[in-house]
Order: sequence, then structure tokens, then C-alpha cells
Amino acid sequence: MRWLRRWCWLLLLWPLTPLLAGEILLTGSEDNAGVHSFVNALSAQRPHDQVRFVNTRDLPRPANLKADTRLVLLDLAALDWRLDDSSGPPALVLRISRVQAAQRLGTLRPTYLSLLWSDPPPTRQLHLAHYLLPTARRIGVLYSERSSFLLDELRRAATPLGLEIVAQAWPDSRDNRPLQTVLKNSDVLLGLDDPQLYNPKTAKNILLSSYARQMALIGPSAGFVKAGGLASTMSDQDDWLVELNRLLDQPPGKWPRTFYPKRFSVVGNQQVARALGIEAIDPAAAAQAVAAGEPPP
Repeated sequence: MRWLRRWCWLLLLWPLTPLLAGEILLTGSEDNAGVHSFVNALSAQRPHDQVRFVNTRDLPRPANLKADTRLVLLDLAALDWRLDDSSGPPALVLRISRVQAAQRLGTLRPTYLSLLWSDPPPTRQLHLAHYLLPTARRIGVLYSERSSFLLDELRRAATPLGLEIVAQAWPDSRDNRPLQTVLKNSDVLLGLDDPQLYNPKTAKNILLSSYARQMALIGPSAGFVKAGGLASTMSDQDDWLVELNRLLDQPPGKWPRTFYPKRFSVVGNQQVARALGIEAIDPAAAAQAVAAGEPPP
């Protein structure tokens, strides 16, 4: 009877023990140390899964993968590979911005894709600007044809904060007049993650022009903050691992079509803050204040 009691005890424990789940396949066109670090970190969080990375060029067509494979796409090349075949397992798309998605997909949102946005949410950046610069009322925003669709969202978020979006098209970054116009008519410049406008070639001009007018730049990324912007929100690898781990615990049918990570931090440039006469930035307090202004999950 002892063996029977032991067998019954094991049966009770069985549902609590994770079974060897299906494969988690990460793919992208780059095979470097950063990718391996991310894959290894995810694998360590999911010891009962088979987590592996395969370069996109070495994969068969999506339709030829096992239906229960959980796909994670790491770059635009991987997205293009998945878009080439409407059949195959669903996929989580990492490291894609809303501007990039608009270029690739337009308004289409294929049901087999879950787009996890890499750019800071524009409304979150707006709340950060409002927290750090409470007297600023006119929020300058440069946009191109690619990023103009974000303006309505910003305007809706600005209204309850008592802010005005001063939008200025910048179709040709070699023409400095739109930049000077928006700086002249604004209290702070909010950078959208639009690579046509904010890139290594334009960074010096944007930063020096805003600094000359003693105007802060919020965003569009941690890289711009390091180069001379005031502050930005950001989600790092650890934040994304938490979100990805949570999504992979759910069946693909419950994956959201689009998603911003709830976890984020604030990065600030204290030297720029001092130069602009702004109070020293407390990243933890800023992140807490911004999160408090966001709707509950």
C-alpha cells in the first residue's frame, strides 16, 4: 500500500511541476554577443522550455515550422521572413518601433503577429516632460510624413494636462527653418522616435540649436539623452525579459496585437539639467510619477 500512497502523492504534485514545454525559437539576421546574451537570459528564466536562436537565413518557410513553436522575431529581417508566409505559428515581434511598423505594414495588423513596441510611448514621454518641466505649456514636436500619425495621440494626451502640441513638419532635415520655427514657438522639444528626423546626422544640429535657445529635449531615446538631451523613458533588456516571460506563459491566442512594456525607467542627463537651470533629475521619482499618470493595465 505504501507504493500506492506514494503514487497518489506524485499524481497530486504533477500539475504543479512544469512539463517540458514546446520550443521557443528566436530568430533574426544578426548573430552577435548581444543576441546571445538575450537568448541566454531568457533560457535561464525558462529552464523547462527549449529556447534557441537560429539565424533567419537558416530557417525554412514559416509554414514548415511546428505549429506549437513559439516564435520571437528580433529584427525587421525576421519580420519580413514571417510576413512572406501567412501560414505558420504566431510570432512576438521585438525591437520594432511604431514608425517602422507603419512603413512595413501600414494599418494592417496580421492576426499571427504581436507587435511589442521598442520606442518609448509618446504619451509617456509627454508625461515625463510635464513632470520635469511643470511650467512648460507648449510642447514642440517635429514630424515627418512617416510619424505624422502620432500627432492625434499626443494631442489627446496633452489636453488633460493643460498642454498644447506645437507640431511642425520637417520634410527635409537639411532645411533648418522648421527646426528653428518649432524652437521659437515652444517651451520644450519632444522627440519622436522617427529615424528620418532623429539620427546621427541630425543630432548635432538639433542638440546645439535647442541648447542655444536654452530649451530641453525630451527623448527620443537614451542615446540622445547621453548625447545632450535632458531625459527619456526607456525599457531595457531586463524589462523586456519580464514582459516576454509573462507573454510566453500565455497561449498565443491571448497575446496582444500591440503592446508597450509596462516596466520602464527614466534616464536623465544631469549635466544638461544644470546647464539649463533645471533641478537635478531623480530617475526613480520621475519614473514613479510618470507611471502614476498612466492607465491601469
